[in-house]
Amino acid sequence: MKQLNEIKIAGVSLPLYLGFVVVLAISIAMGNLPLNMLGITFMLVVLGHLMYFIGEKLPFWNTYLGGGSVFTLLAGAILAATGLIPKNVISATSTFMSDWGFLDFYIAALICGAILGMNRKLLVKASAKFIPISLATMVVGFFATGLVGMLLGQGFGHSVMYISFAQMAGGMGAGIVPLSKIYAAGLHTSAGPILSQLAPATTLGNILAIIGAIVIAKGFSSTKYNGHGVLIHVDKDDVAKKQPTLDAAKIGVGLMFAFTLFLIGVILNTFVPKVHSYAFMIILVFILKATDLVPKPLEETVVMFNKVVMTNLTHAVLAGIGLSMIDLSSLAHAMTWQFVVISLTSVVSMGLASWFLGMIFGLYPVETAIGAGMINNSMGGTGNIAVLSAADRMEMIAFAQMANRLGGAIVLILGGLLIPFLH
Repeated sequence: MKQLNEIKIAGVSLPLYLGFVVVLAISIAMGNLPLNMLGITFMLVVLGHLMYFIGEKLPFWNTYLGGGSVFTLLAGAILAATGLIPKNVISATSTFMSDWGFLDFYIAALICGAILGMNRKLLVKASAKFIPISLATMVVGFFATGLVGMLLGQGFGHSVMYISFAQMAGGMGAGIVPLSKIYAAGLHTSAGPILSQLAPATTLGNILAIIGAIVIAKGFSSTKYNGHGVLIHVDKDDVAKKQPTLDAAKIGVGLMFAFTLFLIGVILNTFVPKVHSYAFMIILVFILKATDLVPKPLEETVVMFNKVVMTNLTHAVLAGIGLSMIDLSSLAHAMTWQFVVISLTSVVSMGLASWFLGMIFGLYPVETAIGAGMINNSMGGTGNIAVLSAADRMEMIAFAQMANRLGGAIVLILGGLLIPFLH
């Protein structure tokens, strides 16, 4: 018993944690799990920490297949696909993640904490180089995917519009859902069938991006190309920062400040609907940090809030993505070898392009390839979390969101312009 108590999952002894799991399993089996904030949060936190723990302990998987992050995503998707978690619970999880704003809660804390906790000189210098690289990478991915699709008999137009753009659109809600409506308007048809063609590419692109990020991070972990989460070469003194001691009252202040910035983004989005709330929030926080307008004590409160959310909810978010946003059945249905090769072309070509552009612009190639190449093939905010978590690069969330939102907006505009000619 003493040995079992020494095994810890998220700081909880194994016997006690198994007690949590038993209570969760009984409540789900009896149909008594409250389908509200309490029940869904408990389920995601318990399953997320457990699945991450298992993934980190599995031989081979923990070294070559992404460890806990990928295992949590995959295990969640399998639980949903096999019916071990009932459909009403899956539906409530999807609502909780999106409509009830659990992802907004997590991402607001993540972005604000990541930017405000970053060195100001590093942020300004890296952004000026990273954004052009990200956009140039998308151009390379567009033409590479189209040309390979043409060689495989799938057509240039079909490959770029239904695979390349689907992977670069920035996810589901802010990506392929509006993209399908734009295509439908241009083709004078309904959006439903178009969305069903776009979704498998978005899902597979995200899975391949996760694998690609892991390969890059692991393969070049001990080389000069690795910035260990930092995009640009800087003095160690510039990035070394003392972590503030957690203070319950100050964490509450950080929460209020982060959510205020998010709500300003929401307000601005009502005036300019084509620019996502996240994008407005990133711009606002970036300006505040670049101009040094936020007092250091207030900055520290947001960094504290970010740390608490990251520590306790990252695995829960991964479990929620797996349960409610990765549809294994639709992916399996679309899985032809040509489809896989074209999807892989987008990921590989963008990874290589961003790697070499990063070297030319003086950025760390590992971080650039993950932050521009892999992230631009991910499912928006949720996909960014999955990719960065798997590569152990969560400090890059601000750059990831920047690339994803800007790139996604450009894809939506180009999609409307090109669909009449390339369908």
